[in-house]
Amino acid sequence: MIDMALAGRQVCVAGLGVSGPPAALALEALGAKVTAVDERDDDDRQALAARLSDRGVRVLLGERATARLPAGTELVVTSPGWMPSAPLLVAAAAAGVDVIGDVELAWRLRPALPGGGRQRWLAVTGTNGKTTTVRMLALMLQAAGLRAVEAGNVGTSLVDVVTAAEPCEVVAVELSSFQLHWSSTITPMAATVLNVAAHHLDWHGSIEAYAAAKAKIFAPGTVVIGNADDARSAELAAMAGATGRAARVAMFRLGAPGPGELGVADGFLVDRAFCAEPAAGPEPPAMRLAAVADLSGSDPAAHARPPAPHNVANALAAAALARAYGVPAGAISAGLLAFRPDPHRICPVGSVAGVDYVDDSKATNPHAAAASLAAYDPVVWVAGGLLKGSDPELDQLVGTAARRLRGVVLLGADRSRIAAALGRCAPAVPVIEIASTGAGAMDMVVGAAARMAEPGDTVLLAPAAQSFDMFRDYPARGDAFVAAVKHLAEAQ
Repeated sequence: MIDMALAGRQVCVAGLGVSGPPAALALEALGAKVTAVDERDDDDRQALAARLSDRGVRVLLGERATARLPAGTELVVTSPGWMPSAPLLVAAAAAGVDVIGDVELAWRLRPALPGGGRQRWLAVTGTNGKTTTVRMLALMLQAAGLRAVEAGNVGTSLVDVVTAAEPCEVVAVELSSFQLHWSSTITPMAATVLNVAAHHLDWHGSIEAYAAAKAKIFAPGTVVIGNADDARSAELAAMAGATGRAARVAMFRLGAPGPGELGVADGFLVDRAFCAEPAAGPEPPAMRLAAVADLSGSDPAAHARPPAPHNVANALAAAALARAYGVPAGAISAGLLAFRPDPHRICPVGSVAGVDYVDDSKATNPHAAAASLAAYDPVVWVAGGLLKGSDPELDQLVGTAARRLRGVVLLGADRSRIAAALGRCAPAVPVIEIASTGAGAMDMVVGAAARMAEPGDTVLLAPAAQSFDMFRDYPARGDAFVAAVKHLAEAQ
């Protein structure tokens, strides 16, 4: 695995968040002379700097450290969130110094495997659903008896994965648009773009640039998996196929699959793209992979409500990647039965007076909220926070969901913008705005939603906005919702 070209080279690691320290330590272990920089100079960063210094990494902290390129730098490994306009990266470009991301570094350091070849990656990107899909995929691979792990934007550093003492043969990789922007040679064995909606436009500058970053996952020689139900994903897959870059193109859809597709038929996930059996006639064979009900896990009580459509789509994408790698149908079903959603991702909280309460605090943009709302009818929608979406996106979200809405409860800094969209696109839907931002605000929100709801309804927290106006992060917002539902139940 050791790349001797790194030995003795002056390498700058830009940023010491999640990805920076593993990259710095791996480079030092490979003989590079590493300088790590970070604009933060607080107690946490100073403690981290001390630990890295003990391992031979030179660390510079503070705004001055990130304003210029360290003298003699021959390569920059940047944290994914650093924008190309950052002064240090601008200086590197002006000096002709290569800038790569930690994911690109990991790709170049992939270990050799017994019998030849190098570690394979199955990669997932998209505006929403990445983590769920990657977790499903890893479970499918493991159910097939493969040494596999999930890594990347999902939280585990890919540098740590590729430098592990016992490396996995295949990795389920979550890639963000930032990580893809800073990549140049990554070639997954198979990859999917789940969906593309306006997001991170402050970083990329336009939806076209954002989509182009996502499209880099479809590298030459990659098996391309596209979403037939998402226009931009389908377009990117078609472009990869038309230019001859893709090893092959397969699509997935929520309806019955056509030839070369995966889809849903008679309550089953069905594969008509990766079947090994020869076709008996002009139509390719179809193979049942798993029951849609398997997405609800092995608990029969969880099968009372069908899985959310976007989670069915995530399962189809994961299955397509697994099938491209040769995973048998039985492992697809076993992986889905083992899957448990992460907290705050369309998670049932409880039922009070015949009304279900669901926490999808992770729905931090209009595209994610629309997918969540599509799973319930009728619904009392809890929304609001710091919006990143545009007013046309809000109008589209409200217009699509309007017929499902029993009522809406709004909170947070930008609640008036959602209220305006409701006034334009769903004027008959009752709306309650909660102005309070104090400790009891979520109790007020849940109380208002309970008064709107009728037995059989769902109260859904799908904010379509970020949480930082009122909460530390989206998990804290979800926890507040869960606690408020508990308080409501105790008061009955």
